[in-house]
Amino acid sequence: MNSFVKRLKQIVILLAVGLLCISCSRVESTSYNPWKVINLSTEATFADVAFTDDLNHGWVVGSKGIIFETTDGGDTWEEKTVDLGDEKVSYTAVSFDGQEGWITGKPSILLHTTDGGTSWSRIPLSPKLPGAPYGILALGPNSAEMVTDLGAIYKTENGGKNWKALVEGAVGVARNINRSPDGEYVAVSAKGNFYSTWKPGDTEWTPHNRNSSRRIQSMGFTGDDRLWLIARGGQIQFSDPEDPEKWGEIQYPELSTSWGLLDIAYRTPDELWVAGGSGNLLLSPNNGETWEKDRDIEDVPSNFYKIVFVTQEKGFILGQQGILLKYEPPAAAA
Repeated sequence: MNSFVKRLKQIVILLAVGLLCISCSRVESTSYNPWKVINLSTEATFADVAFTDDLNHGWVVGSKGIIFETTDGGDTWEEKTVDLGDEKVSYTAVSFDGQEGWITGKPSILLHTTDGGTSWSRIPLSPKLPGAPYGILALGPNSAEMVTDLGAIYKTENGGKNWKALVEGAVGVARNINRSPDGEYVAVSAKGNFYSTWKPGDTEWTPHNRNSSRRIQSMGFTGDDRLWLIARGGQIQFSDPEDPEKWGEIQYPELSTSWGLLDIAYRTPDELWVAGGSGNLLLSPNNGETWEKDRDIEDVPSNFYKIVFVTQEKGFILGQQGILLKYEPPAAAA
């Protein structure tokens, strides 16, 4: 009898703890949903989006050699093709400065346009290039900076005819690589067990050990000289602005989530969005102090891989199977 009572008490305690955890992990819903769901006719996963100096004219690229163009700010998109013969490619990035644009891809693709994308030319790349083109940033007339998936960084100032190496050694296979507005890079190792940083003037990447037992999922820059870090299990941290080797407390925007978080982007200096698997989309209006969840989006059948804010009023979230979210805030919330 005593053992039965003891067992019953244990069950009651476990149920109470479970209910407490559920109530504590419940994230408040956003007061409005600023995201419009756009379904494009493709099974591809989108990788990047960029606009010309006309913010109505933009391009989105992704896997399976997919390129889409918009001329109405992103409400509608038309699929475009670039003749690469029978070569199977996966586009990784797109960037524009004015009417000049660049697209990178795998296995070793670099496309260039000077007329807003009316025509694209393929830029030959050396077979000795360390890794495949991963990212590209248009810097001005005939100028761009490219990084490979091994962390080799190059710059051209003559339309891609010649490239200057900015770092002597590659970082190794990277899970993801992000660039800050002032030219710094952070790269997460393929297994997520460490990360590396590089800033202009450095000859090599600087490796850093991760600061928790959880493997790193992705990293990037906040825009105010800090790093953000997403670790497995939905952990988020921000670096100390005075000491990049120090990190703030680990945050769990949604304790009960079983889906990974994948990317962070700032719409304003204080408002940030976090995207993840299975339609997971979170908002912090105060730089990570509190969190809200956009529950109008959680039933969208897609993982959200990347968030891009072209301006504070124009943003996109890139998903899979042709799903794209466009930022459309109410007038009072813009």
